[in-house]
Amino acid sequence: MASPGGVTSSGTSSLQQNSSSEEEMQMQIMDERKRKRMLSNRESARRSRMRKQKHLDDLMVQVSNVRKTNHQLLNSINITSQQYVKIEAENSVLRAQMSELSSRLQSLNEIINALNSCTNNQTMGVYGGDDQGEGLFPIIPEPFTSDSFMINPWDSATYVNQPIMASANMFQY
Repeated sequence: MASPGGVTSSGTSSLQQNSSSEEEMQMQIMDERKRKRMLSNRESARRSRMRKQKHLDDLMVQVSNVRKTNHQLLNSINITSQQYVKIEAENSVLRAQMSELSSRLQSLNEIINALNSCTNNQTMGVYGGDDQGEGLFPIIPEPFTSDSFMINPWDSATYVNQPIMASANMFQY
């Protein structure tokens, strides 16, 4: 017959086994949860690293594109600056030519005016009148005066040896 103490001892041992197996089960469940959480954290960290790497790659592509655009703009600015300097030099040459041609035109107009006034003075006389003899004095050019050169520029002895200057650019246009 069984003693109550034996029953209790076997009942206690089964309780201890049940409680230890429950603890082990809880520990296994906790370990399983920890393991799952650790795996989930690792996966989340991997995704985060991949997002960061993709963002970094996108930024590097953007930097490359901006540098390329900057290089193209600098080349365009350099070309435009060179063209500006070239056109400015050409404008300077054209201004000089215009000034030279303007002074030539002015000189030619003065010669024409002097010739016209000479023609008018010869017919009318120095002090006026007309070709009917009303002029008091005929025109008599004095040698080496500025008026005598304007009346007949090829007749003056002082200007015989003076060369006529022409520039090389004169025949371009």
